Amino acid sequence: MIVENFGEYLRTLRNEKKLSLREVEKLSGVSSSYLGLIERGQRPIPGADVLKKLAPVYDVPVRDLLTAAGYLKDEKYSLSEEEEVEMAYRYVMNDPRYKSGTRITGGLTTEVKRFIVEMYEKATGKKLLP
Repeated sequence: MIVENFGEYLRTLRNEKKLSLREVEKLSGVSSSYLGLIERGQRPIPGADVLKKLAPVYDVPVRDLLTAAGYLKDEKYSLSEEEEVEMAYRYVMNDPRYKSGTRITGGLTTEVKRFIVEMYEKATGKKLLP
């Protein structure tokens, strides 16, 4: 669902987590002043790269933020299995609370990424893959 006021939506997500703008900045690397401007509607909806940083902090799937922002407009938009795994894997890698054994360098196969995501799902109770 596309939200009418994206800044208010982000503020609501932040308030639900009881986080200050500075705490979000520390966890995501996104400037607190920039986030404040977005929340007040003084800046446009941020790009997908910023939303990917905010999703784990607000504890929502990246796909939900992208949809709310209007980047995924087609409800029937579908990703390939590999794209779904890659998106979920990036979500896991950006979650600051989940660090043990996930900071891997080098190329990984889709199967290995799927395994990491599945372990994350079991550890957190979140469902990232369809």
